[in-house]
Amino acid sequence: MKSTLAPRSLFFVAILVVSVVFGADASAPVVKPDPWKPLRVLIGKWSGDVQGEPGVGKAEREYSFILNDRFIHVANKSIYPTQEKNKKGETHEDIGYISYDKAAKKIVLRQFHIEGFVNHYVIDNISEDGRTLVFLTAAIENIAPGWRGRETYRLVNDDEFIETFALAEPGKEFTTYSETRFRRKK
Repeated sequence: MKSTLAPRSLFFVAILVVSVVFGADASAPVVKPDPWKPLRVLIGKWSGDVQGEPGVGKAEREYSFILNDRFIHVANKSIYPTQEKNKKGETHEDIGYISYDKAAKKIVLRQFHIEGFVNHYVIDNISEDGRTLVFLTAAIENIAPGWRGRETYRLVNDDEFIETFALAEPGKEFTTYSETRFRRKK
């Protein structure tokens, strides 16, 4: 009798231990990581001052969630009036879509430019404090092979950020093409 009681007691103790261990985990709330956390601060309408290769101008931008909050739509317009550096002036427009690639666990940005370029960026780095995000191109359509692009967002505070757009010719280092200081529209 002692030999059958001991294994049964051991079995019930094992069940009790497993129930306590797994029961505690089962009752704990499941916290899913938020892939949008570093970008949520950008949601809204922005205006800014831009300067760079095309000269000095003004910019407008909007970030908004679309399609059941699975994507972020980006609408951008920069206007460079006629000036010494740019005698004709110019208006640049692009739209973008930011997605989260679950398999790669990466944020992806696809930009479609009025000039016909399509930039496919992948997030390269997010600073420890989450205030600097760097996107590097994985591909650029409609440009000579070897060109690279880099978008850097530096969050000054929740209502201001600086975007630096840099380009690299084939075999060369990045140089700043433009820098825009955006302020949240109230």
